[in-house]
Amino acid sequence: MNYELIISFLGSAIGCVAGILASQKLTNYRIEQLEKKVSKHNNLVERMTVSELKIKSLEERIQYET
Repeated sequence: MNYELIISFLGSAIGCVAGILASQKLTNYRIEQLEKKVSKHNNLVERMTVSELKIKSLEERIQYET
């Protein structure tokens, strides 16, 4: 009877550890994907800031020429 309890406990423990590892792997993958999206967004924001400054400069040049 003690062997049955030990085997049952080990099976449960192994199942729990395997579940935790699988969950951790999925969580890490999703975080990596979100980091890529944030990086793309930040790149866009930086590019838009530069574009806005160039547009403002061009608008000022147009105002002075007219």
